[in-house]
Amino acid sequence: MDLLQQTIGKIEELDQINMKEAETRLDQLVKPPKSLGRLEDIAIQLAGITKNIYPEVNNKKVIVMAADHGVYDEGVSSNPQNVTIIQTPLFPKGLTGVCAISRVSGAGVIAVDIGVKGNLPGDTGVISRKIKHGTDNMAKGPAMTRDEAIKSIEVGIEIANKEIANGVQLLGVGEMGIGNTTASTAILSVLAGVDPVEITGMGAGIGDGGIDHKAKVIDGAIKLNQPDPHDGIDILSKVGGLEIGGMAGVILAAAAKRIPIVVDGYISTAAALIAALIEPKSKEFMITSHVSPEPGAKKASELLGISPLMEMNMRLGEGSGAALVFPILESACSIIKRIATFDEAGMKI
Repeated sequence: MDLLQQTIGKIEELDQINMKEAETRLDQLVKPPKSLGRLEDIAIQLAGITKNIYPEVNNKKVIVMAADHGVYDEGVSSNPQNVTIIQTPLFPKGLTGVCAISRVSGAGVIAVDIGVKGNLPGDTGVISRKIKHGTDNMAKGPAMTRDEAIKSIEVGIEIANKEIANGVQLLGVGEMGIGNTTASTAILSVLAGVDPVEITGMGAGIGDGGIDHKAKVIDGAIKLNQPDPHDGIDILSKVGGLEIGGMAGVILAAAAKRIPIVVDGYISTAAALIAALIEPKSKEFMITSHVSPEPGAKKASELLGISPLMEMNMRLGEGSGAALVFPILESACSIIKRIATFDEAGMKI
């Protein structure tokens, strides 16, 4: 808990002076005012995050948190749960979707076993920070204890802090785990105050009972565990996931260290909502990459209050969307630095 509190205490507001200077320069560039749209907005945000109107985001990493979910036992997914333990070692080998995209965007990928059910071999290259072998079944009781929820957040903080200390300038969050749309939908249902049936989708594959059964499981878990909608840690512990806590920790650490953090899709947005509830100022450091076709994704983005950069009909997870938009952030840095102003070009307007 000490690490979490210390991290929260370091999160400040965006730097308004540098944001104003960045906006002024952008308005003076040899182009029609605001003609680069959201690229200009991102450049201003990055100036506020980094306290530098010429920010650099060349050193990029996606942190992928891997964990399993006890609620899988309720038949909410058609995929075998051992997919998690089979696929997680593929990240260090560069053989997953986010790895393929990161190869193009020039980003590194780090995989963390924060709660995979079963033991990975010791030589996989996956960072082992396992808290437990998946969450408990939230349909029978809390997914984890409050202490375990805090620990999951602090694991994310520790991993992010290490990467930032090694020079990372831009972070993205992603996840791996069967059953995590169930936990994410439960989190969103609690925070938005909506019936799970309105926001429950297929996920990576729906179980035999269909969407109605999945929604009923989520609704039952919420009614059984009674998570406090004003307490992010309570929600995480009652109906969340270890990988969701880990991603929330990465987000909070990035905000505390003034590093831009790119949120992936639906599950990552659930983690961002938890982080924002724990410390609202952390939202200012977030950039959301894309909106998933999951029914709850649009609601999650609206609740977070940050408009995603893309709509690509992607639902892979893993941080794939974050890796895909990294070049957009680099472009935002480039325009403010490399486009001449009218004065620099010797033009009078």
